[in-house]
Amino acid sequence: MFANNLKEKYPFLTEYFEQGLKNSGTSSHALAHSILFYGHDISAQYDLATEIARLLNCKEFQNEGCRCLNCNWVREKQHPAVLTISRIDNKPSDDESKTVISVKQSQLVKNSLLNTSDYHRVFIFCDAKVEKNGDEETWVPLGLNETNFHQETANSLLKIIEEPPENTTFFFLTRDKNDLIETIISRSQSFFVPSYKFEDSDYSLVESIFVGYPQIERKNSLDLAQNLFLLSKEHGSQKILDGLQSFLLALLKSNLENNLIKSKILFDLKSIELAKQQIDDHINPQLAFENMCLNFTK
Repeated sequence: MFANNLKEKYPFLTEYFEQGLKNSGTSSHALAHSILFYGHDISAQYDLATEIARLLNCKEFQNEGCRCLNCNWVREKQHPAVLTISRIDNKPSDDESKTVISVKQSQLVKNSLLNTSDYHRVFIFCDAKVEKNGDEETWVPLGLNETNFHQETANSLLKIIEEPPENTTFFFLTRDKNDLIETIISRSQSFFVPSYKFEDSDYSLVESIFVGYPQIERKNSLDLAQNLFLLSKEHGSQKILDGLQSFLLALLKSNLENNLIKSKILFDLKSIELAKQQIDDHINPQLAFENMCLNFTK
């Protein structure tokens, strides 16, 4: 069923979902109607979700090489019943929000389910951005969190997630499942998707600046932001924020028993994610660094 590259990387997950697909609509071992993927590789989560969506809608061979209309539509991201819901995808025409999945989008989803459909409807909830390289643009999936998927929007979906129409499946993609509200988690079947991507763990550029962490005084936060901003002008904002993320993750591993420090690090990691998102949204990098460092010293 599944594409070979996914079967090689995720043998347990693909075997589990293949059994669910075979039993779909016929037994208690069929697929859950709401599935939560979590882990660092959001692109892998998205690939798994779209492959499951393809197989749910395939009308012919149910294999990797199938070229039926439904399979081709899903591969080309043109299927009318397989929708990605992100802060930049499938926005209603009157929706002016740019940084979040909005309540209007949740209403769009609910309205679309009022009518019957011959397809298996799949909604993939994630964050997303468009990366530009010269004239080329690449759509990149990102993880849901409390910054881009507010509680109000999540709550507006709860009833339809709990009691969806027949042949409807929801996917939620996130780095840490605790970034979603408990009521979404409790209504979903959760699966950890391991990352096979090499992640740069070098934090030498920022280590000396953060030598006093976590006891950084608020009066020093703007100086800290300025030092990071100057480094970013030389090395790029992404590299500096990735390095800072790696520094805090390394610190987290050595403080797993210290709940106070652990809680602060987890909060500050979210501030880094917010700074990345702000820079992606073309907010002045210096302002993004300042906001982040002020959050560090709350």
